[in-house]
Amino acid sequence: MNRLTILASALALALAGAALADDMPRQITVTGEGRVEAAPDMATISLGVTHENEQAKLAMEATSDAVARILERIAAMGVAPRDMQTRALSLSPVWSERTASDGNRARITGFVASNTVMVRVRDLASLGRILDAVIEDGANDFNGLQFDVQNPEPLMDEARRAAVADAMARAALLAEAAGVTLGPVQSISEQGGMRPMGAMMDMAMRESGVPIAAGEVSVEAMVSMVFAIAQ
Repeated sequence: MNRLTILASALALALAGAALADDMPRQITVTGEGRVEAAPDMATISLGVTHENEQAKLAMEATSDAVARILERIAAMGVAPRDMQTRALSLSPVWSERTASDGNRARITGFVASNTVMVRVRDLASLGRILDAVIEDGANDFNGLQFDVQNPEPLMDEARRAAVADAMARAALLAEAAGVTLGPVQSISEQGGMRPMGAMMDMAMRESGVPIAAGEVSVEAMVSMVFAIAQ
């Protein structure tokens, strides 16, 4: 291949690249975020009962009796059956430590029975009283308390609108900074979720012995938007 052929090939590639660049769409891609806070109107608590006994049957009976009392009590306090659900039930042996006197062999000395229940409380005013009641009836395991809203869709819609407005404002700013004219929207994609935020309300349920900070629930939405650059 002579020098003239090489130059011709290079020129052809350069022209093809320039033509391809001209055909590529001129776009601005941005991400917008929106967040809305609201007071929760529902709480989910995970509670349980654990008992130990030398006999497996007695350990399970003590645990079951306490859970039955708890479920009966909170039902009487207005919690619907659909808002109570068993999440975990276990029975495990308790092993002794290995010692030289018994040949360094561990042995079963008893059994531990546990029953974990998830409870949704839709009347937050009763949450403190419910916690007091379940402790009185034998609950000795608490694995979490989460606040929520029963109808999050209106909040999600508001957060989506805020996210789109944020994305449009960002795109307009970028177009102005770049000295170009912002064109129409080419595509929108969305992802979002809801998560509890820090306590922002006064301590609630003070009539009970269990102080509860209800806080706020933050609903967040995120959108990705692609805008054309006007010719």
